[in-house]
Amino acid sequence: MASSSDYTARHLSVLEGLEAVRKRPGMYIGSTDSRGLMHCLWEIIDNSVDEALAGFGQDIEVVLHDDGSVEVRDHARGIPVDIEPKTGLSGVEVVFTKLHAGGKFGSGSYAASGGLHGVGASVVNALSERLDVEVDRDGVTWAMSFHRGEPGTFADTGEPSPDAPFTPFTSGSELRKAGKVAKGVSGTRIRYWADRQIFTKGAGFQLEELTGRARQTAFLVPGLGIDILDKRENAEGIAGENRETFRFAGGISEFADFLAPDDPLTSTWRIQGTGAYSETVPVLQENGHMVSTEVQRQCEVDIALRWGTGYDTVFRSFVNIIATPKGGTHQAGFEQGLMKFLRAEIERNARRLKVGQNEKLEKEDMLAGLTAVLTVRLPEPQFEGQTKEVLGTPAIRAIVANTLSTALGQRFSSSKADDKRQSAVVLEKVVSEMKARISARAHKETQRRKNALESSSLPAKLVDCRSNDVAGTELFIVEGDSALGTAKLGRDSEYQALLPIRGKILNVQKASVADMLSNAECASIIQVIGAGSGRTFELDQARYGKVIIMADADVDGAHIRTLLLTLFFKYMPAMIEDGRVFAAVPPLHRVVIQNPGSKPNEIVYTYSEAELNQVLATLRKSGRKYQDPIQRYKGLGEMDADQLAETTMSRAHRTLRRVKVADAEQAARVFELLMGNDVAPRKDFIIAGQGLDRSRVDV
Repeated sequence: MASSSDYTARHLSVLEGLEAVRKRPGMYIGSTDSRGLMHCLWEIIDNSVDEALAGFGQDIEVVLHDDGSVEVRDHARGIPVDIEPKTGLSGVEVVFTKLHAGGKFGSGSYAASGGLHGVGASVVNALSERLDVEVDRDGVTWAMSFHRGEPGTFADTGEPSPDAPFTPFTSGSELRKAGKVAKGVSGTRIRYWADRQIFTKGAGFQLEELTGRARQTAFLVPGLGIDILDKRENAEGIAGENRETFRFAGGISEFADFLAPDDPLTSTWRIQGTGAYSETVPVLQENGHMVSTEVQRQCEVDIALRWGTGYDTVFRSFVNIIATPKGGTHQAGFEQGLMKFLRAEIERNARRLKVGQNEKLEKEDMLAGLTAVLTVRLPEPQFEGQTKEVLGTPAIRAIVANTLSTALGQRFSSSKADDKRQSAVVLEKVVSEMKARISARAHKETQRRKNALESSSLPAKLVDCRSNDVAGTELFIVEGDSALGTAKLGRDSEYQALLPIRGKILNVQKASVADMLSNAECASIIQVIGAGSGRTFELDQARYGKVIIMADADVDGAHIRTLLLTLFFKYMPAMIEDGRVFAAVPPLHRVVIQNPGSKPNEIVYTYSEAELNQVLATLRKSGRKYQDPIQRYKGLGEMDADQLAETTMSRAHRTLRRVKVADAEQAARVFELLMGNDVAPRKDFIIAGQGLDRSRVDV
């Protein structure tokens, strides 16, 4: 087998550029781990997607073979097989061996494409131990093979393998005829084995990432079908055929609805427009010279956006269906246009929205709860590097900003009732986020404990502790003033603080941010914890190491606990994720065991009916007496201070239940089901739960 350095004189000029790719692969694919491997695969898939964008071929199949290779098939026009006059090579060989060569480099074949540098296929070829390409065109199946970029033939004895003996072409390359196809049938099949000399040992194709991006591409190209077939062995070592197909007709509007993590406040708005710009680019003349020429360009802008009830932002931007996760001029134009428009609208409606002169909208306020998909299509976009993660074309910023602000202006000035309602909802949403941020900043300014010489704006009803060691302190949220009085006597004032709440707080799953902040109980809890709320929450600023919800052991207490957990989950989720939120477990019964003579009686606390029955049965069996009737606590206020301290507050004897969120998405669905606006699913849930043990319901 020939090594990568055994090139014949004929191929030295062809492979000069590919050797540079092999020496500096990170410059072209970002890295040599799984991320770089996936980048190579998408270079090949994007070529097929560009054909579909141009109107040729609506089906792409990706096959992950169990030998580590990957195959991409399409039914587009097929790579040209005729001889390219400047090099004397077939179109297939030019595409796979020449850097900066192809239908997208220069002009003519594609109005807007993902692969524009003309290096994608040749880079993948250079970094592959073996690459086979088959092209159906003109009634013939044409084939060619490459070994680390060099064209030649493999002497396969069975299944194709990169370890088969390889013979490079010497006098001239051969694009061999591998078979015949029906007239009018065309397409390309590329199968390659990534070079083990280049990629790290653990590098592999990530199925989850592949299906995610295939789904994304299918959203971006309506009607395009992408089929993923995984033939690799599973964890049990069994090879299978796991297939997944993606095809969507709705475009980016459907994509935005798919991405949205929350319930909608507005419908999904679709904004489209075009803009012209000129730029000076070097153009290759027929005599081989590069001449700077001013050319006119056209940019198409397509945006889908909607605001939801939450405050998380989901933003995806694309240039010619290639994702730009690090943004660029198009994303900057989107944010600029949205900010300028919303600031002007709020200023125009300041009186109605009760916005003061010193209250100014910031970027984070308008992005809260926003789900948006931004796509721009333009010829020869300027990217920063071959990985295409940042768009650099300067003129796109103004085009996107103008398109967005113009369309929003028409919607906000519309006389239609639905447009008026949704416009008002958006303004109320961003203003409430602005006020929440300002309030959170004010809370932070008062979050540090004040000494006796300083004034404190913490709630007057807070019974604080003396310790300044955050890790060791505990905040008990107590239900009612009666329980507060008992807890105040039973606490350890060195490290235990108390905050009473009156009954059931606001259901924040249904309420807006403004309503939550105007609720005295919710505002007090956020202020006392002192770390902000929502997107401004900072865990390391929390004033207490533990927050313990101490409610009665009855149905109302469980409801209060649920409402408080809803508040923490929605506005302070990091507290739950860090394991700082607990539920106290107060006892239900107090059993006094009578001892004979002067020996003092024993006290046993039980926490359920089953535990009580077990204790009483044990006492009867052993012939011991106990006071009857058994004391049943209906609330924390019925306990003496020493009883509350011993059972519920003392670190030596108490039981706490740590609140955990093992799966945040599943938890969010449960919170929405139990506490959200939609009644029907909750009713179904209750009906379905009728098989529960009735003895568990406290009546």
